[in-house]
Amino acid sequence: MPEQDAGFVATLVEFARELRAEEVPAGPGDVLTYCAAVAELEPSDLLDVYWAGRSTLVSRREQIPVYNRVFRRYFLGYDEDPGPKRPFSVRTRAEAKAVLQVPETEPGTGEQQEEREAELGLVASDAAALKGKAFRACSADELAALRRIMRTIRLAPPRRRSRRSVADPKGRRPDLRRTVRETLRTLGDPPRLPRRARRLRPRPLILLLDVSGSMADYSRNLLQFAYSTGRAADRVEVFCFGTRLTRITRELRHRKPDEALDRAAGAVADWDGGTRIGESLHTFVRTWARRGLSRGGIVVICSDGLDRGDPAVLAEAMARLSRLSHRIVWLNPHKPGGRDDGFRPNTLGMMVAEPYVDRLLSAQDLRSLEEFAAVLPGLR
Repeated sequence: MPEQDAGFVATLVEFARELRAEEVPAGPGDVLTYCAAVAELEPSDLLDVYWAGRSTLVSRREQIPVYNRVFRRYFLGYDEDPGPKRPFSVRTRAEAKAVLQVPETEPGTGEQQEEREAELGLVASDAAALKGKAFRACSADELAALRRIMRTIRLAPPRRRSRRSVADPKGRRPDLRRTVRETLRTLGDPPRLPRRARRLRPRPLILLLDVSGSMADYSRNLLQFAYSTGRAADRVEVFCFGTRLTRITRELRHRKPDEALDRAAGAVADWDGGTRIGESLHTFVRTWARRGLSRGGIVVICSDGLDRGDPAVLAEAMARLSRLSHRIVWLNPHKPGGRDDGFRPNTLGMMVAEPYVDRLLSAQDLRSLEEFAAVLPGLR
């Protein structure tokens, strides 16, 4: 067993020992189930760690307040000095405190209930304010909280009809094979006519992220968004570009988000460098899109449009990409959020690319990314 995994298991076992000291009967079998549950979830996510233990170590309702108290003390250090660094990727206690709100299932009465409702109201208000705050204006703790919320965004790409068909009682085409089988089974009198319909499959989703110097205030958050997208949807491809194109789909498949983002950032040699959008898109079209990667897919370009290359190369690449893909969505961090039909791009790259873009959306804050998630299923 690797040393890191052994330390991780030891942390969970020690937590179960703390519970037993508080008269919560967590036996060896419960601890093994707890470790197995955490391994299947997201060990770097304290909410997953919380609910895994809540589901496996707690057997009675009256044990829940004790479990919540021990969990706060052990993992967050609310009422004691923090011990040695444990194998979680939570960088600071302040960040952990921001991303974790242990749910209360015991209803309170009187003043306790009012205080609890007031506290939840403040938490909801803070979260709503953070969603509308631009990434570049957020502090380190606020960005950590936003990335934690970002992991809950679920994308649903639009679906298309494939060539294959499946049994469907509302289908238009008769199912000849099943008709013959039903006829033989019923000796010539089938009760109904079986039908088939074309299978629906989600469209591929391709993310092209600008990681040049002009996007430094947004690159890390957009990369976190790409990681969450890959974990929530199938057939997702992620590329980064600055002066050249780099595919990072494999690096983002790691289960631990911090390690996945570090691997992706390490694979990009031109991070915070120059910008050549046209040449990067030309490389994508020639190497990937022409081979069918974007065929019938949704291509999402996250960039401010500040291109230092030849505008003619960008125009040609966008024209070819629009023919090879189903829809092109451009997320610009300089575009105001919400429905703003009066926005006009002021960079040369955006002016050249705009005629080939189906939807131009904002990417300046978390609320803008949530708006994109809401628009995505309707891009048929």
